Amino acid sequence: MSVAHADDDEPSPGQVYHAEKVLVNGDFYTGQWVDNVPHGHGKYLWTDGCMYVGEWHRGKTTGKGKFSWPSGATYEGEFKKGYMDGRGTYTGSSGDTFRGYWVMNLKHGQGTKSFVNGDYYEGEWRRGLQDGQGKYQWKNGNHYIGQWRIGLMNGNGTMIWSNGNRFDGFWEDGLPKGNGTFRWSDGSFYVGMWSKDGKNQNGTYYPSGNSDGDLDWDPQEVFEVDLNECKICPGEKVLIFPSQKMLNWPGIEGEFLQKQPIYKKGYDGSVKPKRMSMDGRVNNYNWEDDGDADFNGVEGLGNLQLEESVKKGNGPQLLRPKTEKRQGVTISKGHKNYELMLNLQLGIRHSVARPAPKTTLDLKASAFDPKEKVWTKFPPEGSKHTPPHQSADFKWKDYCPVVFRTLRNLFKVDPADYMISICGNDALRELSSPGKSGSFFYLTNDDRYMIKTMKKAEVKVLLRMLPAYYKHVRAFENTLVTKFYGLHCVKLTGASQKKVRFVIMGNLFCAEYAIHKRFDLKGSSHGRTTEKPEAEIDPTITLKDLDLNYIFRLQKACFPEFCRQVDRDCEFLEQERIMDYSLLVGLHFQETSHGDSLTPRSRTIEGNGDPQNDGASCLFSAEVDQLRCDPTCKLGINMPAWAERIERRSDCETQLVGEPTGDLYDVILFFGIIDILQDYDISKKLEHAYKSFQYDPTSISAVDPRQYSKRFRDFIFRVFVEDT
Repeated sequence: MSVAHADDDEPSPGQVYHAEKVLVNGDFYTGQWVDNVPHGHGKYLWTDGCMYVGEWHRGKTTGKGKFSWPSGATYEGEFKKGYMDGRGTYTGSSGDTFRGYWVMNLKHGQGTKSFVNGDYYEGEWRRGLQDGQGKYQWKNGNHYIGQWRIGLMNGNGTMIWSNGNRFDGFWEDGLPKGNGTFRWSDGSFYVGMWSKDGKNQNGTYYPSGNSDGDLDWDPQEVFEVDLNECKICPGEKVLIFPSQKMLNWPGIEGEFLQKQPIYKKGYDGSVKPKRMSMDGRVNNYNWEDDGDADFNGVEGLGNLQLEESVKKGNGPQLLRPKTEKRQGVTISKGHKNYELMLNLQLGIRHSVARPAPKTTLDLKASAFDPKEKVWTKFPPEGSKHTPPHQSADFKWKDYCPVVFRTLRNLFKVDPADYMISICGNDALRELSSPGKSGSFFYLTNDDRYMIKTMKKAEVKVLLRMLPAYYKHVRAFENTLVTKFYGLHCVKLTGASQKKVRFVIMGNLFCAEYAIHKRFDLKGSSHGRTTEKPEAEIDPTITLKDLDLNYIFRLQKACFPEFCRQVDRDCEFLEQERIMDYSLLVGLHFQETSHGDSLTPRSRTIEGNGDPQNDGASCLFSAEVDQLRCDPTCKLGINMPAWAERIERRSDCETQLVGEPTGDLYDVILFFGIIDILQDYDISKKLEHAYKSFQYDPTSISAVDPRQYSKRFRDFIFRVFVEDT
């Protein structure tokens, strides 16, 4: 049975009309119809009780809709060609509820899940399981915050019990493994290496000042008692997915049943088959064997069979997103700086764990004295205050330890987290090449901290400006200047007497979002371009002023505070005679979050009655809209914005800011002011004088701090504008 519009004329190709159809198998459809398939808004009822109400595109559920199962379970959210894909809410028949992102029927991205037993998880998901950074809270009040892998606590994390006890350290397969600290609510704590196997467990117990402690306490009690009630709820499985209910409508079978592979050209020039999803879509995922994972019991997979057009073997192929390229080379045994890394980790552990009186934020002037430093000897056999180690004999120096301890407290850095990030099981990563200054950079494995080697002159600058720096960061919580956490020196004994000075800083790009582009902006044009062909530029390459091809539109609520803070920070640096600093900017493109190609997004509201609207999504998510309207701003961290593409005139090679094109991209911004330890000394004055003979004096980087500050601000306020 079919009911069309009032007249009996055959609809012309492409014409939309309302239809009601009873299919041969007994299913029923009512809604908009085009060219013999559902297209627009419609309702489909299956004979087994399943029902879909929402948007269709050429016979497939695409857009926003609601799918319900006869069991009472429902999914309401975004669909792509039959799959739950995008943002949506699934409520199971037992009461489990998941709100978040999906990719091809699997929870993938940010999401929250409320379990029927009262437990709750909020964080990252991958392939249907908790994976990445997340928080799990049990009904009894216990909660874990940290890293996950394949549905289990894995990596750096903190477990806090309802009685006030907590464990900070590393986890593996849901249990503590490696470096960690267990703290009691009375202030006593145990530090050591953890293992379910008691033979591999060792550490030291430190009673609090108000208690004698329990010297008979066995660390294995954590595994046998404390963690006994901290089991992860498996949740409810989806037994059949909307994509498995989709029909092959007459005339479009080719889209569903396409078998031939689509080919792409590899980097080496070879032609390789490009993988396709179940409905024939070419996608941006790798299909690889996981090897170390068993997905038979994965929550949400049910009886779903993932197929591919070209198989690599007889075994099942599992969906595996591409892993983001990480910067740097891991410093493993045999690396030229392996011993230096060990020295650094031993020294940091000693500095952070060393007992110290509780300090206030009101520090005495003597704490900032450049002569305020502490030397510690680290003999290989150990000493009263230092552990035995496998490295060579060395000495360790802490500069102004009280100041940096207070700065870490001011920046809300937990001492145990700080120690584990730098001194934990995982090695540091060395960036591939030194910076322009000749300094080397190292990253902690969790990307939280960056360690930079320093020249003696830079150390003097930091110590000279330390009182003003402390006053500035204390006064302005939203400051964009680099956060410093420690200043140290390693001195090797013996013939070499080599000294390595280094500073520990916060890593601006330690974020839950992937950084797709990064720019180092000074406001000068001479030498400010990347000397690499475009094909070799990947997300880890830092571009410069003349490479910048966007302006950034900040929300109205945050833009005035941004301008005020840039002015405050530049005035501080100008007063300290600092120049040559940069604004480091990282971009995360929302359009690529789920493997989509990067295309400009319009601000048009979807479903506005435009007959040409084909259902393609051009909306923010509701959460991003809400974030854009949030009046509270944390400058430089997770800031939603629009990036508008610009184009420079071909006849002007030194044009810093091009003309807007109107192409807008939905982005998350990360930015901060870096390289703030270069003062305008005699060498920079000579550099300015020399280059002024050859180039336009306004285009070179080495200029007087007052002139540098004005030029920097003028440039930044042209690149960052208010969203109107």
